[in-house]
Amino acid sequence: MLAELTIRNFAIIDEIRVQFEPGLNVLTGETGAGKSIIIDAVGLLLGDRAQSDVVRAGTDRALVEGVFLVDERLARTLRPRLQERGLVEADDPLDTIILTREVRLHGQNICRINGRPVPLKLLQAVGEQFVDIHGQSEHLSLLRPRTQLRLLDRFAGTLDLRAQFAAKVAEWQQVRKAREALALSERELAQRVDRLTYIVEEIRQANLAPDEEETLQAERRLLANAERLALLSQQAYTLLYEGSDEQQAVLDMLGEVQRALNELARLDERLREQANDVQTAAAILDDVAHTLSDYMERVEYNPARLQEIERRLDQIFHLKRKYGDSIEEVLAVAARAEQELQDLADAEVRLAELREQEEALLHDIGRLGVELSRARREAARQLCAAVEHELRDLRLGHSRLDVAFTWQPSPEGAPVPDAFDNDPTARYAFDASGFDRIEFLVSTNPGEPLKPMARVASGGETARLMLALKTVLGHADETPTLIFDEIDTGIGGRLGGVVGRKLRGLAERHQVLCVTHLPQLAAFGDVHFRIHKVVEGGRTLTRVERLDEQNRLAELAMMLGTGESAWEAAVELRRAARQV
Repeated sequence: MLAELTIRNFAIIDEIRVQFEPGLNVLTGETGAGKSIIIDAVGLLLGDRAQSDVVRAGTDRALVEGVFLVDERLARTLRPRLQERGLVEADDPLDTIILTREVRLHGQNICRINGRPVPLKLLQAVGEQFVDIHGQSEHLSLLRPRTQLRLLDRFAGTLDLRAQFAAKVAEWQQVRKAREALALSERELAQRVDRLTYIVEEIRQANLAPDEEETLQAERRLLANAERLALLSQQAYTLLYEGSDEQQAVLDMLGEVQRALNELARLDERLREQANDVQTAAAILDDVAHTLSDYMERVEYNPARLQEIERRLDQIFHLKRKYGDSIEEVLAVAARAEQELQDLADAEVRLAELREQEEALLHDIGRLGVELSRARREAARQLCAAVEHELRDLRLGHSRLDVAFTWQPSPEGAPVPDAFDNDPTARYAFDASGFDRIEFLVSTNPGEPLKPMARVASGGETARLMLALKTVLGHADETPTLIFDEIDTGIGGRLGGVVGRKLRGLAERHQVLCVTHLPQLAAFGDVHFRIHKVVEGGRTLTRVERLDEQNRLAELAMMLGTGESAWEAAVELRRAARQV
């Protein structure tokens, strides 16, 4: 729900911060006080088009910020989208979301979620999960056919059946994708076989081993440096074992050191360990000298072998450049090509199997789709009757509501024989939601034809129609916050009480914000806000005041008229509202 709304430098509002409560929040005030401006600000927060003229004169930017409390259902819905954008971590609590919209004087506007910039579309997608504005705004989710279908399914209790249908459609899509991958023309098939055969033969003839490249590179390094390896090993051996005319061998010198230390150790036992260390070092260096002697004999000068290795490495490099970054990847390409060749060899058989499987799934889709549509149509009749009953209470007794169902013929669709007097040989398009394309149709005056709800002209009629639908669909609609503006247009005090009772009923399941001029409606509010204008420093500003019970009575009395009778009437309205 909307817990707090902050508005700065928006139209005639310099700064207000309103803390809303669960239940029914009513907003009242004189015409022009700024009630609709507050609703416009919420609309901006939800993604309405931003105009620079909303920035209050004398400032360079306007800001609207809403703090929303998130329940478990909404958290499950929003978390994947927010995680995808890096706005929340998997283990972060998601009990509050802050939406912010900033409009600058020169047209630039910035959207934020929890303080981080986001695209406008994401702000809109998140915002519409929290709020529906009914009246002057464009945020009428019930006008969207997809929303209407989802709500009808919830009303009809067909969400499980719809999920079964969607699962069957997903299975059919996989089979169709596999069939289309095989359904190549003969020329394309032949070309593909030739290409795959060439890949397999080229790689298999190379007879690659997984660790061959590393082994060859190590051998190449030795062969290419054979002369230097021999020279360096000879130098080391000579210094250790043979020495030269100018320099005694290291081992000979170490022998002299060992003899001196042995003599020292006989005189001073404390040097025995050092004498033993030199003896050990001499033994180690003697082993090194013998190893170097053997190594020199094994150093190979083999230009022919080096050329052979270079040719082999060039072949491996060529294959890697075409098929992968390593021998393992090249071999994997060959394995996949062999498997695809086998699949293509069996393509005709497999293609016939997939066609048969696809057709069987289409018949299952047709059967489930008809079952789903029948349940929806029965629920739609009940829904229309219930809404028309609500509309009679709202002085729209001549209004009619209908749900238009349309199916789109398609040669690639699913067969639905003996369904709703359709052509038994026809096929119909579908998606994961079913065959049905629905739209709520309404007529608010006798003799007028039914029209799509989105084309109802009167704001007041639209708002009351929304209220009737929301009342019936209250358990199906999961939008936490409903805002009603202009809902009392064209209705009087007696009807205001009826509307108030219906809003109060909605407030049992939703947070409801209602802008109203009718005291009979305002009396039902759990919380009452008075919006008024003040003049400060020669500027007109909007203020929002939360009223206690005494001031509520005063506000209701002022809305009713003047004098003691107005006060008494206000007290009576509150008493009656409390009883309800």
